[in-house]
Amino acid sequence: MIKPLGDRIVIKVSEGDMKTASGIVLPDTAKEKPQEGEVVAVGGGKVLDNGQKVAPEVKVGDKIIFSKYAGTDIKVDGADYLIVRESDILAIA
Repeated sequence: MIKPLGDRIVIKVSEGDMKTASGIVLPDTAKEKPQEGEVVAVGGGKVLDNGQKVAPEVKVGDKIIFSKYAGTDIKVDGADYLIVRESDILAIA
């Protein structure tokens, strides 16, 4: 697995809905980018200007909501993940 650095978080993104409320099946190109996921790895925390380290507020296993266009998509062992900064996480669900 990947070990993120600093205040970065690795997220397993939830799959978006495949159907609309009325039952229409959506192709991948028509789906909105999901904004929810599960934390799978957490960095050591942000280092402040004075050298003090602040521990991340999220932990592995937390279900989170993040900014729509945040982070970097990566693929590891065939699975898709997203690496974001802690500041891009909006809430713990």
